[in-house]
Amino acid sequence: MNSGHELHEIYTCPLCYLPIALSEGWDSTRFAPCCMKTLCNGCVLAACQRGMGDTCPFCRSPTPARSDPDSDEATLALVQKRADAGDPAATEFLASAYDDGNCGLQQDVPRAIELWTEAARLGDLDAHYKLGDMFCYGDGVDQDDEKAIRHWQQAAIQGHPSSRFMLGCREYIHGNHGLAAQHYLISAKMGHEKSLQKIKAVFMKGHATKVQYAEALKGYQSASEGTKSFQREEALDEGE
Repeated sequence: MNSGHELHEIYTCPLCYLPIALSEGWDSTRFAPCCMKTLCNGCVLAACQRGMGDTCPFCRSPTPARSDPDSDEATLALVQKRADAGDPAATEFLASAYDDGNCGLQQDVPRAIELWTEAARLGDLDAHYKLGDMFCYGDGVDQDDEKAIRHWQQAAIQGHPSSRFMLGCREYIHGNHGLAAQHYLISAKMGHEKSLQKIKAVFMKGHATKVQYAEALKGYQSASEGTKSFQREEALDEGE
């Protein structure tokens, strides 16, 4: 409980250094396969306004055009090159692509698990989270609660809110309501909407205090405000 109270840097745009809103998912971002960075749409729009629409705003490399029918192949080649060099984020990307059958790859769950395991070994937090899910529900692997919890713990102590949320859910299921509320409180204060909803629900059942819910709500609102900028609002208006 003493670690992982701050969002990991993967949730921060590397250009404007503002946190990315978790409640909006990755719809408010652009993934750059050339450098494996996730950029907020505000910074992407600013780059386009400066005439840099054909290059990555972060590393300035040419980027595959989304309208290009071969863009999946180009993206996969860029990611594979970085994965071959031991990039954990690229390895996790490939795992997800094999799991979903995306980017022109045939669905191959065993290969996805192999790559997620390697990405987790390299320190990727999303890989730990997804392996935790798979071991929890026995999805493609033998069900193993202990392994699931270990993977979530590895990610949660480094600031992965979804893993923290899942730890809370497991504690609540086992009747450890106090520990569950503490997990939900931590992740809610990082801007994790499901955690805020959950701590409200357990408060209504008498399993969390009014003080905990109030702290979670205030922290969530503060985290949400911290993700806003003029550029991001402008990008949102452009999208509409």
